[in-house]
Formats: sequence, C-alpha cells, structure tokens
Amino acid sequence: MLHARKPRLLVALALASLSLTSRSGGEAASLRDIVASGHLAELRWPDFSDYKEHLAAFYEPAGYAPAWLQGGQPTPQALALIRQFEETWKKGLEPEDYDASRWNARLEGLKRPGADPARFDAAMSVCAMRLVSDLRIGRTNPQHFHFGLSVEAKKYDLAHFLRERLLTSSDIPSLLDSVEPPFGGYRRTPAALVRYFELARRDDGEKLPSPAKPVDPGKPYAGSPRLRRLLTLVGDLPPDAAPPADPQTYDAALAEAVKRFQLRHGLGGDGRLGPATVLELNTPLSDRVRQLQLALERWRWLPAEFSAPPIFVNIPDFRLRTVGADGRVVMDMPVVVGKAMRTETPVFSRDMTYVVFRPYWNIPPSILRAEIVPAIQRDRNYIARKGFEITTPDGRVVTDGPVSDEVLAQLKASKLAVRQKPGPTNALGLVKLMFPNEYNVYLHSTPAQELFSRTRRDFSHGCIRVEKPAVLAAWVLRDDPDWTLERVQTAMQTGPDNVTVKLVRPIPVFIVYATAYAYENGEVHFWDDIYGHDADLEQALAQGYPYPW
Repeated sequence: MLHARKPRLLVALALASLSLTSRSGGEAASLRDIVASGHLAELRWPDFSDYKEHLAAFYEPAGYAPAWLQGGQPTPQALALIRQFEETWKKGLEPEDYDASRWNARLEGLKRPGADPARFDAAMSVCAMRLVSDLRIGRTNPQHFHFGLSVEAKKYDLAHFLRERLLTSSDIPSLLDSVEPPFGGYRRTPAALVRYFELARRDDGEKLPSPAKPVDPGKPYAGSPRLRRLLTLVGDLPPDAAPPADPQTYDAALAEAVKRFQLRHGLGGDGRLGPATVLELNTPLSDRVRQLQLALERWRWLPAEFSAPPIFVNIPDFRLRTVGADGRVVMDMPVVVGKAMRTETPVFSRDMTYVVFRPYWNIPPSILRAEIVPAIQRDRNYIARKGFEITTPDGRVVTDGPVSDEVLAQLKASKLAVRQKPGPTNALGLVKLMFPNEYNVYLHSTPAQELFSRTRRDFSHGCIRVEKPAVLAAWVLRDDPDWTLERVQTAMQTGPDNVTVKLVRPIPVFIVYATAYAYENGEVHFWDDIYGHDADLEQALAQGYPYPW
C-alpha cells in the first residue's frame, strides 16, 4: 500500500512545485510591469516615475522576485520599516508620504486568498526609497529655489542601499539614523519638534490683547492670566512661580518670562509687553511646529562630510557660529546680512581659502551704477570725499580727485571701476575673509559697529559683516602658528594695505536659512521669515510626490 501511494505523492509534489513556480513567475511579471509603468494606484502618491530606474536596478538582479516577502509573509525588515514610516513625523516628514495609514490593510490583505504580493512588494520598495532619499538629501532640491547648494555628492545608489543594507539589517532605526545629517543642530531638532507637537496639542489657543503702548512690570494687563498659562507651557515661566495677588497684573515674574521669550524669538529682551512681542506670543504653536519641520528639511541639503570644521551663518538669526571637530559650537557672534527684498544674502556653500588684511573695497557694478555714478553726477568731488579711486579694469589708478566728464562717461559705459582705499573708514573694515563665489559675497569687518546692537540686522548689500573680525580671522588661521590673535590685530590696525594670507586648509562656509534652531541647553529659538524662503518651501512641499526637483 505504501508503494501504491508513492506515485500519487510525487505527482502532488510536482503539481505543487509547478503551482509555486507559476505563482512566482506571475509575481515577477507583475513586478516588472509595475516598475515599467512608474505608477501604482494604491500609493498615496501613485506616480513614482522619478524612482523608476532605481526600482528596476533593485529588482533586476533577482529576476524581479519579491524582496520584502518570504513564503508570502513580510520579512522582519519590512515590518520594521513600516513602523518607521509611522514615526516619520518625528523627523519633520509626512507619514502619509510613505503610506503610513495603509500598511495595516495591506498586511491583512496578504493573508487573504488571491492576494497580490507584487503590489505589496512594489509599494514597500517605493516607500523605502522615498524615505531613505528624503532623510539623506531632503524632498526638494535646493537649486529649485536658486540656492547655491548641491545634494548630488550626497546621493545614494538607492538600489544598492536597499539590497545590501536595508534588506539585511537587524536594526532598521539605527541604519536610518546613519543616513541623516551629522550636525548637532539637526540632531537636536527632532526632540524639539516632538515637544512642540505636544505643546500645540495642549495649548488652548486664546489670543492675547495687543496693548496700545508697551506694558511695564507692575502695570495692569487684562491678558495676564493667559500670558501666565502660555509662558508656563512653553517653559519660559517656571511652573512653581508664585502668582501675583491681582491676576490682572503684569508682575516682575511675568516680565522676566517675557524677556526669555523675547530672546528666543528675535526680539529685544527688554521685558516690556509691546505689540511686536504680543504678535509673537499670539503666533500659533502649530506654526512653530512648521518652522522646525522646514528647518529639518534645510539641514538635509548640507554636505554630510567636509574637510574641516565649518562656519555657519544663519540669515534669519543674524548670527555666525563656528564648530569644533566634535561638532560643538566654539564661537558665536552677531552678523549683519543683506537687506530683505533688495539685496538679500544668497543661500550657498563654498570653501574659505584666504584672508585679506586692510583690503580695498572693489565696488560691485550694480552698486556702481545705482549709487556711485548718480552721486558723482551730483558732486564731482564725491570720489575724493569718500576715499575712493577710479581705476582701469587691471587696477591702474585713473583718479582719486575730481571726476571729469570723460571719466564719468567711461564709468557709465562700464569701462572703468571704482574702489575704496584701505583703512578704518573702508566699508569692509580692516579684514575680509574670502570664500570665492559667483555671488561676490564674503565675510568682513565694518566701521559701522552700532548696527550689531540692533535686533534685526539686515542692512548690507549682500555681504556679511561680522562683529568680532579679529577673533574670527585668528580662528580661521589657527592652523598657522604664526598667526596669533595679536598678529591679526596688528595686521588690521598698522600692517601694510591689501595683504593676502592663504589658509593652510580650506574651511567650509555654509550660508544657511533656518527660522528655528534647537540649542544644546534645550532652548528652541524662532525668527521671522525675513526673505520669505519658508513660505516658498512650504508651497513646494504642499505639492507632494514627485516633489519639485
């Protein structure tokens, strides 16, 4: 009887094998068709044509066999990735970009007869590639906004990354963490984002009345109870602060909390409750969440590796920071940046390569046409009074005195140039720090030191004025032991004019734009969107996949 059953058993096994082979072949054909189409209807964003080549390179080596399923069931890596899709809000991303709410139904669907594993697998691969790319280089290309940043060097071979790293990883969260930017400012921001999500959820949203004139400590203010609740919520007022006898009084404790709030929001920090402060206090906390999300996107545009610890200038913050080899901030100073709507400082990155002590100011053609030529027309002694000189393109001085009709005509025809002589009154001050770029933007000192005391500091023609130029110059020259702070100060004050000193090694300079920043001490600061870049980025991100590139 046993021998009689054996042929039937072999036939059954053969039929099962044929069925499995047929099913596997059908899945491969289905996957091939999906990838070739660049479209999967059940995705939140069905058009994945921008990833089609990556998907083909991922599936082709394995003959388009499903990658995220074993025996018709999702692999541990697939399940771990699904959990990460659901948590992407903590990284400033949109979970529905990765179909976060759709995976449970798909997992259940795999258990039912007639399930289509190919569609599940394709959706998994598309969402995985989107997430890895978004964490690595951001969702949009900075060059879409005409920024001088490039993410090309950061791009992964996504097919290789998925097959060689994601599919074999035993710790998906740590692997994805390694994809993200290394900067401390970026690494601290997700915790701030989670905190502000929670604050926005808890806040009652009541609006404070705007006073006709600033309220001083000890004066009555009808919004004091709401102000106390809000400042306690965001952490500027200690929760154990004793309330005043009259709850309608703007007391000293509230004023100190307002001062902390002002300092965190780009205001003066005087503790007075004026219209500008109330406007910031009335900004919905959901808007602060959005600022943090946009800041995270912008961090991802920056290089992940660099030759030396960089210099950061954050335009809305009006501050420059340098970092050490450990990524910690070692220098922090105010700067003046370009005027909003007129001469905005561009967002870009280049390497600083040299410093010029007691420089000439070579006046850009745009300023020459718009300001200098009209001034000469009004006053032919303008050049002499301002300490300027007119030169040929190769630097030969034509005149530093009265300007003749002939010379003025050549200036108008752009055949001559104008520069300001070195010295204490030079618009560039006594030192400029150069990172050659097409924008003709650099860091420099300035005789107009009073501008650094202003809260909002967008006054320049686009270049960046620094408050402590000698300290910064000594820092960038620190690899050359001959250039001490004392020697830098001497070169600026009494050294020869227009002396160039090359850096031992280039220093990356990042001119960035972020209206939110998480500090090492746990404070989160917010600033106005002075150039409107946040609004532009938010509009681009609202389009969904494929994002503008």
